[in-house]
Amino acid sequence: MRTITLINGDGIGPEICQSVMEIIKASGLEIDWDIQTAGADVIEQEGVPLPSRVIESIKKNKVALKAPVTTPIGKGFRSVNVQLRKDLDLYANLRPCKNFPGVETRFKDVDLVVVRENTEDLYAGVEEQIDNDTAHSIKIITRKASDRICRFAFDYAVKNNRKEVCVVTKANIMKLSDGLFLEVFRSVAKDYPTILAKEILVDNLCMQLVQDPTKFDVLVLPNLYGDIVSDLTAGLIGGLGVAQGANIGLDCAVFEPVHGSAPDIKGQNKANPTALLMSAIEMLKYINEFSYAEKIEKALFKTLADGNKTADLGGNLSTTEFTQSVIKNLCNF
Repeated sequence: MRTITLINGDGIGPEICQSVMEIIKASGLEIDWDIQTAGADVIEQEGVPLPSRVIESIKKNKVALKAPVTTPIGKGFRSVNVQLRKDLDLYANLRPCKNFPGVETRFKDVDLVVVRENTEDLYAGVEEQIDNDTAHSIKIITRKASDRICRFAFDYAVKNNRKEVCVVTKANIMKLSDGLFLEVFRSVAKDYPTILAKEILVDNLCMQLVQDPTKFDVLVLPNLYGDIVSDLTAGLIGGLGVAQGANIGLDCAVFEPVHGSAPDIKGQNKANPTALLMSAIEMLKYINEFSYAEKIEKALFKTLADGNKTADLGGNLSTTEFTQSVIKNLCNF
């Protein structure tokens, strides 16, 4: 039996975690969940939102499923997500973006993947106050980080039968930093002759995504652009409430939904577990449990296609009712 760290978060986190655990168990896959708490709710007891025990659990188990957590604003605490990525060197942020049956959107047949470099760029947080009227932020792009994220994108394309990888930069303006990222991409692309390598400027990409997102396959981007574009693509398929995510390193991976902890509906049995469930499905693929991943995904898609949805998607099911609907559909696959 595989042991996996489960960070149940706060706000709606424990509710959607319970939903996902029940669905996975009903699929027939047995997982030993190493349940860890993190976020705003643990600060009073342990003094920090991300205790060291959580990091140690992930290092031991190598894989984690994480519900949304809240980092208090203005309290001097580093973002839990940022700290996890830094401490575990989770250099690749993976955001698959695909239409869901039964979820109305502006576009059909959207099926693209955003691969975001997760460790540097402006998000390295290297800033300085020059004077009262001037502040500088340093954009850091290195050959090493650019090479490994580009290789991750191409390897993902090969493994998942994708046809092309498109690099996204603003290299026409930031000729040194984005220029280096582009240079590395072109070099890495030569090692993958079966995958079509394409290039686009980030502003042009955003325009084209809202005109016709179906023309894109795998996108690879530096950190800042990746953060912005991945939320844009989430909007193409129904919003952050259905958007999955993963942060992957050389020997550890953390799978998580993109949305927040929604404390305003905490404990009301209204939360939509879809994004966490999709993240769990991606996690099952990562640990080579493909049959269970496919079974759960089909059950989820049938549930949505039949019009069984939570309130955020225009339905009227509670979290519990939605969970039971997915479980009921598991028997069909």
